[in-house]
Amino acid sequence: MASALERFHAGGVIPAHPLALDEDRKLDEARQRALSRYYVEAGATGLAVAVHTTQFAVHEPGRGLLAPVLELAAATAGEYPEQAPVLIAGIVGPTEQAVAEAELARGLGYDLALLTPYGTGDASEDELIERARVVGEVIPVIGFYLQPAVGGRPLNREFWARLAAQPSVAGIKVAPFDRYATLEVVHGIAASGRATEVALYTGNDDHIVTDLLTTYTSGGERIEVVGGLLGQWAVWVRGAVAMLAAAGRAKAGDDAALRELLALNPVLTDANAAIFDAAHHFHGCVPGIHEVLRRQGLLAGLWCLDQAEVLSPGQEAEIDRIWAAYPQLRDDTFIAERLDRWLRA
Repeated sequence: MASALERFHAGGVIPAHPLALDEDRKLDEARQRALSRYYVEAGATGLAVAVHTTQFAVHEPGRGLLAPVLELAAATAGEYPEQAPVLIAGIVGPTEQAVAEAELARGLGYDLALLTPYGTGDASEDELIERARVVGEVIPVIGFYLQPAVGGRPLNREFWARLAAQPSVAGIKVAPFDRYATLEVVHGIAASGRATEVALYTGNDDHIVTDLLTTYTSGGERIEVVGGLLGQWAVWVRGAVAMLAAAGRAKAGDDAALRELLALNPVLTDANAAIFDAAHHFHGCVPGIHEVLRRQGLLAGLWCLDQAEVLSPGQEAEIDRIWAAYPQLRDDTFIAERLDRWLRA
C-alpha cells in the first residue's frame, strides 16, 4: 500500500470530523466511533480531527478533550487496516502550543497536521511562517486558508509562496470562501517552486464542484484541486466519494460526467447554504452539520461545547427545505443498514 503522504497527495475525500456529545456536553464515545466508522466505510480517504467542525474549543486545556478525541479517532481508524485512513490532526494556537499539539498527534499515529491560524492573535506573517517551519519538524504540515468568518485572516500570495516553499508542507487547504483569495493561494503555490509537491485541497464548501473540476495555470504550472477536506463532507459521504470520482472522469473528457456535475453544482451549494447557515454568517454551521447527522441517527442531539452555538432562527426550516428538495444527496439507507453495528463498542 502507498504511504499516507502518497495517498494524501493523490487526492481524496477527507471529512472534517464532528464531535459527538451527550446531553451533558460530555464526549459520547460510542457515537464518536460510529461517525469515524461511517466515514471510513463510506469510502473516505482520511479523517481530519480537532478541526473547526470538531469545534476549536476541544483545544482548550481545561476541557481535557484534545487527547481523547484524537486517540479515539486513531483507534477507530485502526479497525480498518486495509483502508488505512490518512489521519490529519487540527493544530491551533501560538508556536509553543502548536508544537505540543503536533507532538501529541504524532505520538498517536497521525500522519499530517492541518495548521490553522486560529488562536494566533496578532502574529505577523513571518511568525506564522516560522510556526509552520517548527511544527513541520515534528509532522508534515497542511497549510490552511481559513475564512475570516470563523477565525481566519486574509493572507496574500507571497505568504502562500513562502509557506509552500517549505519542504515539510505537504498540502494546502484553501477555504476562504472567496474566489479571488483562492487564486492567491494558487499563484503562491505556483511561485513556490514546489507545485508538484504541494497537494491542493478545497475547503470552499460553497464551491465544491467547480473547485474539483478546475485546472489552474499559473507561472507555467498546472495546478489541480485533488480532493476536499470539508465540513460539508462530514455529511453525505457516499455522494462525496461518487462526486470526486465523477470529477476525475469529467476532467478526462467524459461529457456525461461533466453535465452531471454541473447540474449538481447549484444543488450542493444550496444545501450547503442551509446546513452552514450562510444567511447568518455561519453562526449555525456546526449545529447544522449536527442536525443532518441527528436525522440520520448518527448523533443523539445538536449539543456543542459552547451552549450559545445553536441553530439560527429559520435554519431548521431551511434544512427541512433542502432535505425534501434534494433526496439524491443523502445516504440514509447506507447509514441505516449499518448504524447498529457502528454503535456497538
